[in-house]
Amino acid sequence: MQKTLSLIDLRAIKENALKIRRILGDRFFYAVVKADAYGHGAEEVAREIESIVDGFCVAIVDEGVALRIAGVSKPVLTFTPPLDESDAAKAAFYSLEVTVNSVETADLCGDNLCHIKVNSGMNRTGCNLAELPQVLDAVKADNIVGVYSHLYAPENSAESRKQLAVFDRAEKLVKARNSNIFGHLSASGGILRGGEFLKDGARAGILLYGYAPNGFYAKGFLPALKVYARRTQQTTFIGGGIGYNIADKNYGKLNVYRLGYADGFFRGVPLGEKTLCMDAFIANGGGEFRCVMSDADAYARQAGTISYEVLTSVTKRSERVYLR
Repeated sequence: MQKTLSLIDLRAIKENALKIRRILGDRFFYAVVKADAYGHGAEEVAREIESIVDGFCVAIVDEGVALRIAGVSKPVLTFTPPLDESDAAKAAFYSLEVTVNSVETADLCGDNLCHIKVNSGMNRTGCNLAELPQVLDAVKADNIVGVYSHLYAPENSAESRKQLAVFDRAEKLVKARNSNIFGHLSASGGILRGGEFLKDGARAGILLYGYAPNGFYAKGFLPALKVYARRTQQTTFIGGGIGYNIADKNYGKLNVYRLGYADGFFRGVPLGEKTLCMDAFIANGGGEFRCVMSDADAYARQAGTISYEVLTSVTKRSERVYLR
């Protein structure tokens, strides 16, 4: 096998989901499986935890369609609003819940079940509070499932409280149209903040996979992914370079492993000697398989990025093996 090997522990993800369920109690719990469940495999993850959660969140309609084809029957919310009639029709056909963020989106959605997205300060997707009455006028009240927003700095108490105040006003307006809807403001950071930020429910993303967003610690949560590379050659060092770099010492035996940039690994992170080459890296020792990523936070610090980017990158050309 020439691909890297991703060992994904579904037992860890299930335990993380149960821990989140205990935090949320009887509130709604939507598991975020966008970007192929942050590189862990959306269909496998969703099937494993479907009995624990109330629904799922994906980024785009096609990700929701893939869950339906895989047999997932719980509600699925698509974060990106429909951009045309085709998106809305596909969402309706596969019984996906859509995001409404404007009058135009509301008109596209027709009879689709929807969540109203409110801009409480992230300024990404969502209608502003002043626009909300017009959006509500364009939506059938019985089609509204929820109202939601997103904390842009959940680690910052003062900023989060400003958003909470805006969201409380929006939630009151929406519930005046349909009292059965549920409000959700928090993702993983808000869940860890807890208390009134939990609202009627929350969306858990990075926590499911064992990591916490900036400013929080995932204490008690279990990382679920390890990535291994296979040795392609053992060689005796003859002088010259270590990959594309001039050697700075006299090596003995070297091991070459099949792993490169196209596998989602970053050039500047020294997994072995010097840096990665295009499709291989060189190490001064090791067995037939070498673990090249088991802590996304640690790897992210070396790469100058965040665990989200690491997790969604390092499995894109990998052979996945699931532990149950």
